[in-house]
Amino acid sequence: MDTQSLDNNVSPTSIVWRKLARQLMVMPLTALLVSATFVPGEAEPAGLSGSWSGSGWVSFSTGAKEKARCRAKYRRVSSETYKVHAICATRSGKASQTATIYKVTNSRYRGSFYNIDYNVRGTIRVVVSGSSQSVSLSGDGASASLNLSKR
Repeated sequence: MDTQSLDNNVSPTSIVWRKLARQLMVMPLTALLVSATFVPGEAEPAGLSGSWSGSGWVSFSTGAKEKARCRAKYRRVSSETYKVHAICATRSGKASQTATIYKVTNSRYRGSFYNIDYNVRGTIRVVVSGSSQSVSLSGDGASASLNLSKR
């Protein structure tokens, strides 16, 4: 049997069914490709931008350790960068810090801070979990560990 006689023996109805079957097999693959194209990247965890407050401990270069209360404002600069301004108070005084942090993973940030009141510079690390975050700062012999919540 040659291919000409095969084509002549195929009814128009079976041709339609074959085309329909091919289209139905292609549609799920197309849908998969389209959905993969529009999958968003890592989302910002619980909206890091905005106001946060909380408390923790500050260890001074003298060896003294004091409880601290802090308020911080985060402003998004780019998809992976934030500017931070924080004011913290201990029983011995109040201090203002600024920082720039960069996304390391979806919930972790790292950067540098500067405390203008005491001329202290160092490293800041932020780990976000929902509407709370753990912040650690270290530099020039001093360190701090804080837990902040979204306000």
